[in-house]
Amino acid sequence: MKGLGKFGYLVLGVFLIASSCKTDVATVNNKELDKLQKNIAEVKAEYAPDSRVALFDVEANPTNGTYVLKGESNMATAVNALKQKLNAQKISFKDSISLLPSSEMEGTSEGLIKISVANLRSAPSHSAELVTQAILGTPVKVYKKEGGWYYIQTPEGYLAWVDYGGVTPFSEDELSAWKAAKKLIYLKTYGFAYEKPNPDAQIVSDLVAGNVLEILGEENGFYKVRYPQGKTGYIEQADAQPYEQWLSSLKPSGETLVETSKTLMGIPYLWGGTSAKGVDCSGYTKTIFFLNGIILPRDASQQIHTGIEVDTERKFENLIAGDLLFFGRKATDSTSEKVIHVGMWIGDQKFIHAMGDVHISTMDPKAEDFDEYNYNRYLRTKRLLNEDDALIYLKTTNIYNK
Repeated sequence: MKGLGKFGYLVLGVFLIASSCKTDVATVNNKELDKLQKNIAEVKAEYAPDSRVALFDVEANPTNGTYVLKGESNMATAVNALKQKLNAQKISFKDSISLLPSSEMEGTSEGLIKISVANLRSAPSHSAELVTQAILGTPVKVYKKEGGWYYIQTPEGYLAWVDYGGVTPFSEDELSAWKAAKKLIYLKTYGFAYEKPNPDAQIVSDLVAGNVLEILGEENGFYKVRYPQGKTGYIEQADAQPYEQWLSSLKPSGETLVETSKTLMGIPYLWGGTSAKGVDCSGYTKTIFFLNGIILPRDASQQIHTGIEVDTERKFENLIAGDLLFFGRKATDSTSEKVIHVGMWIGDQKFIHAMGDVHISTMDPKAEDFDEYNYNRYLRTKRLLNEDDALIYLKTTNIYNK
């Protein structure tokens, strides 16, 4: 400090006091910010613990003596819960959270998948990960648009991006009119619609099992159908069934699930696939159940939380057709359980699954085709059929009809 006069020491003292005061204020604000961020985390844990099916992307930024809440969510209840918490704790904030659907989608926040199989991705880019698929006639929520991409939510809640070629945005009234219209469900594993009621006519599009289309009429053994975007085509009646007729005839059982599962034998494995064009393991089980009128959660790590537990110790004699077997890494003292694979029990010590392709494997160690790999990573079996009211049953919901 050599060279400082009396005035210099005075200035230095004022500076140190000011700095000290500034540090104290910052410390107080940091504590409050930590408290605010804890509230955000608590609300997210309660309302959006699984980001695959619920969006609550919110952060707090200190600005001019207050906090600005930024981000977006598709759940007004979660945003309101956060604001109530902050108000109760007398934390000053400014709400700049964007609630979805965005204003850009006002009046068109519903939608229908308009092609046989739409690829849904983790980001608005064709190079982004394929996370799932949605098939023709699937009603979706349309939350926002970015370039030629739409951010949507499927009936089972999955959030993803689809390009403009895969979805037709609708108003609520338009979707309601579509639900009220007579429709069919395509039941052949794979096929086509034609420009005329003739299988030799020009193809309008391909089709896969589970596609739903509006019926305009019947002609020469064909249904005349309309696509969500308005184009028309003809489908052979032998390959489809009126939706309401199909729905009323459904009597899902272990036997019908096994029968459905075998119609997809040999289909190649495709990460993110949920259709006859390609399936991953959980996309396969999801497709089997959908064609029996039941919508499952999308991923194996979600499906494992449905139904009731029937086995954890390889007592396969306790299993019945239609039970789901889950595989992966067991929990240890230092790591949590990780669900990696799922298949469906078909009886006689066998299960069917998508791994490489859709095929049947056996849990019998004495059999020539014994699946030792999956036997060793077996976790447990769950029974879903008639055991879980939380699943989406098409007979008791109005997803496709009024």
